[in-house]
Amino acid sequence: MVRRVLGDAMRSLSVSESCIADMLLAVSEACSNAVRHGGPANRYEVTAAIGYGRCDVRVADNGAGLPSMPLHFPPPETENGRGLLIMRSVVDEISFGVTPGQGTTVHLRKRLAWDEADTRPRELAAV
Repeated sequence: MVRRVLGDAMRSLSVSESCIADMLLAVSEACSNAVRHGGPANRYEVTAAIGYGRCDVRVADNGAGLPSMPLHFPPPETENGRGLLIMRSVVDEISFGVTPGQGTTVHLRKRLAWDEADTRPRELAAV
């Protein structure tokens, strides 16, 4: 559902498909991590804002927290451990807020590229 709402919001503002794909990939990875590491109920919250030429998304969970950003991809035979590096490779900024015992928030920010064929005025959106 998050991918659909965010993707539709970005498309309504004529954001380029490659930019949308990058942001949706990063958000999917953040949500997957929230489900996997977010605590016993696997609940998480996503907030997004689009404006001023960028998209900001926060994914917050109730897990124990994130130790650190890996320095390199794991070996090819490893099944997990690529999500943070994938997010970092497709967004302009990634940051983390960890509150011990209360969870982790992943903040993703990407400058938007526009579909140049669409010349409609762009407006702010929030979901």
